[in-house]
This record gives sequence, C-alpha cells and structure tokens, in this order.
Amino acid sequence: MRVIGNVLWLVLGGIEMAILYVIAGLIAVLPIVTIPLVVPAFRLAGYTLWPFGRVVVRQHRAGAGSAVGNVVWFVLVGWLLALGHVLFALLNAITIIGIPFALAHLKLAGLALRPYGKDVVDRRMAHQHEVVLGAPALPAGNPA
Repeated sequence: MRVIGNVLWLVLGGIEMAILYVIAGLIAVLPIVTIPLVVPAFRLAGYTLWPFGRVVVRQHRAGAGSAVGNVVWFVLVGWLLALGHVLFALLNAITIIGIPFALAHLKLAGLALRPYGKDVVDRRMAHQHEVVLGAPALPAGNPA
C-alpha cells in the first residue's frame, strides 16, 4: 500500500516539490555562508520524493544551532517551499482522492518552515525516538 501511495504522491506534486528542494540546495551552495542549508534541503528532497513509510522525529542533540539554522532557512527558502506545499495541497484538495495527499502536503509545509532539529527515519525505527512528529507515537516496546 505504501508503494501505491508513494507513486500517487509523485504524480500529485511530489516530484515538483522534490525538484524545488534540490534547486534550493544547489542555490545554497553558491554563497559559502549558506552551505549548511544544503543538508536539510537534500534530506527533505528525498523525504518529499518518497514520504510514505517514513516519519519525522525530533533529534535529541538539537539545540541553539538548530534554532539559528531554522531562522536562516525560513528567511531564505523555507517560506517559499512551504508556500509550494500549500499550493499543491489546495490543488489536491479539489478531488476526493487528493485529500489525503493535501494533508500530507500541509504536514510537509510545516516541516519546510523548520527542518533543523528534525530527522527522517523509517516508520519501523520510530520506536527508538522519544518524539515522533506528524504520526501517532508508538507505544514503548512495540517495534512496528
């Protein structure tokens, strides 16, 4: 079922948004100061390309550096990428089959605004993390 969802996701805006994340990462390489923005841009490009079956978790080691990174990210590219997700969410919400994908785009819009301090893991590995974002927390001791 995940494969079908991911293939439909690609058609309903996943490819376009992943390309936008890659472009944002490539642009971030140009000025040397913004090179740290490349990491979340490419990580989110991969997640946006194939999101179902993976979850976003809060990193334990995130601190003040993540807050500064989120501010820089938001000002330079975060709001544009989030706007792209919102536009695709509106387009997907027009049809009944697109509503779940619209909701996924809205979750990714929130992640596009503040990617630092978060990590993308396989859903089966989410039980190893304290806080799972965008998905119900799994009970302790339940690996799947």
